[in-house]
Amino acid sequence: MSRKRALISLSDKQNIEEVARALIRFDYEIISSGGTFRFLQDCGIPVTPVDEVTGFPEILDGRVKTLHPHIHGGILARREAAHMRQLAQHKIELISTVIVNLYPFEKATAREDISLPEAVEQIDIGGPTLLRAAAKNFHWVTVLSDPDQYPAFLEQLQANGGDTDEAFRKQCAVRVFQTLARYNASIADYLNEEKELPQTYVMSGIKEQALRYGENPHQRAAWYKVVNKSSLGDIRQLHGRELSFNNLLDIQAALNIVAEFESAACVIIKHNNPCGIGTAENLSEAHKLARSTDPVSSFGSIISFNRVVDAALAEELASFFTECIVAPGFEEDALQRLRKKKNLRLLTFNPDRFSMPEWDVKVLSGGFLVQETDRRGDDVRRARVVTKRTPTEEEWQALDFAWKTVRHVKSNAIVFTNARQTLGIGAGQMSRVDSTEIAIKKAQNAALSLKNSAVASDAFFPFKDGVEALIAAGATAVIQPGGSIRDEEVIEAADKAGITMVFSGSRHFKH
Repeated sequence: MSRKRALISLSDKQNIEEVARALIRFDYEIISSGGTFRFLQDCGIPVTPVDEVTGFPEILDGRVKTLHPHIHGGILARREAAHMRQLAQHKIELISTVIVNLYPFEKATAREDISLPEAVEQIDIGGPTLLRAAAKNFHWVTVLSDPDQYPAFLEQLQANGGDTDEAFRKQCAVRVFQTLARYNASIADYLNEEKELPQTYVMSGIKEQALRYGENPHQRAAWYKVVNKSSLGDIRQLHGRELSFNNLLDIQAALNIVAEFESAACVIIKHNNPCGIGTAENLSEAHKLARSTDPVSSFGSIISFNRVVDAALAEELASFFTECIVAPGFEEDALQRLRKKKNLRLLTFNPDRFSMPEWDVKVLSGGFLVQETDRRGDDVRRARVVTKRTPTEEEWQALDFAWKTVRHVKSNAIVFTNARQTLGIGAGQMSRVDSTEIAIKKAQNAALSLKNSAVASDAFFPFKDGVEALIAAGATAVIQPGGSIRDEEVIEAADKAGITMVFSGSRHFKH
């Protein structure tokens, strides 16, 4: 029992040859099985097969090979007299290093054509068991679960004469339990076809990027990606400074909105609210319409498009200070022009791979809330007309635009639009009247007329004063959920002014 033992069993064998040779230099015996055993043999590295250690062959198509007392006893034994006597009694040798990564379940199930039996075969049993055992015994056992740990491990071997220190072993153990939590969550999510809110809700992801800070400089932050999920439509950065926490939040908000439109669209986001949305036959015109809603707030914004950015549009964009531009693509001339702005972040996304998040999670003290994301796209033409006057075709189009927009605006939300652009946006106020006044003021500041405009409200008007204010501003069509005890008063005010109003029957609060 004088030689140290290392057990190596890997799906991902990158860089393991260097590690194995280092272990041999420090007089380790390496034990392995299956593909890893053959790989190490082919590298000319001395390796002992697992079945020689266990005295039992692999069975059930490899499902059972390391689940044996001669393996787990060697890993789990405390280095104290009672355990050491039992090992000696049963002729079990210690295992001080375990290097294991798991069957690639997440990678395999990313394939659209994978069958359920194939997926089940990618659920690792022996790997997680080995990792848990080694991690539990971190006082004496080193466990590596990812190739990115190898350089630090090699440094530890060199610094400690072939051993590792306990702080490193504990850090590796933590990594194991984090990895297993993610792995198990991925399996549960894949098998849960009903996609209901489960009794146990697990969030897991892999760190994509450490961020400089969070919403404010004193807050730590990182960006995590969920395995097998398209993150922001497979977003890819082409140019500019690294993305910040606030950039990512605003990019998500921008893509949520721009995905609503089939015609060429531009969305300008500031502090997670749209400050301008425009649609047109081409992006350049859509951009002009979006920016005209609130030229002041557009300074330092996030801009998203649903078409490829061409050189002419790039020239227009270059004249404004913008944090990020996100589009399905950029023509080469457009890229060359925009790359002259050193700090401007340029990103592409795949519209076919983008969707709003399935679940919305909000953190509480000691817990969290989970809800379905508000992805409901209502057909406004099915809304109930509650006034004497029915919307004209042009008003229906404007109401549709307003209703698509309002659910992306923080509550209380009021949005004035025509059929092609936002005209005034009131967001995040404690009173719906306040939001209405802000939206009107925004339109006035931008010199945009609200005459014959449409208005959307994310929730019902509790009093008629809000409706009277938007009527006075020039609106002729209103869409709101309805449901107030004073609905009749609100409808009466609309009829008195001769405007049209429809009730959607659905609310779109966004806190």
